[in-house]
Amino acid sequence: MITFSVNGKLKEVSEARADDKLLDYLHDDLNLTGSKLCCGIGVCRACTVEVFKPPSNAASAIISCKTSLGQINGTQITTIEGATPKDGLLPIQEAFLKNFSFQCGYCAPGFVMASKVFLDWLATQTSITEEALDEAIHDAIGDHICRCTGYVRYFEALKATAQAQLEAQQ
Repeated sequence: MITFSVNGKLKEVSEARADDKLLDYLHDDLNLTGSKLCCGIGVCRACTVEVFKPPSNAASAIISCKTSLGQINGTQITTIEGATPKDGLLPIQEAFLKNFSFQCGYCAPGFVMASKVFLDWLATQTSITEEALDEAIHDAIGDHICRCTGYVRYFEALKATAQAQLEAQQ
């Protein structure tokens, strides 16, 4: 059996499904359709989810359209549905809205999840230079594709959120 959790709920699938893609499982088996299928080859990153594999202390962003169920054995997966608080929005979601970062919203879940992973990592940093922050943001979301608005607004929203988080940490 392949065992993992999705949004805090334990899941088990047969080894016969080891080659099934995580995105297909999320959509077809769990009806979690917030992570989007766009390119289907892992380039656009609209299908990004968060994965945490104990005993690691850090989560990472993964591309769910290319990741097989066999690769996530023993992990904890968080999708956009599991990341969004029931009573509101994540600070990064609010920042994306405030900065008009997207138009159609198709790529937004991938940007949100990658940004969440980045901000969680940033919370573990004691100090970071402005140049290093810009580079880290680019590493976190620079490969994501948005066909509507470009990337400046996403970058600016994430940078403002990161700077506010750093100030609050001090």
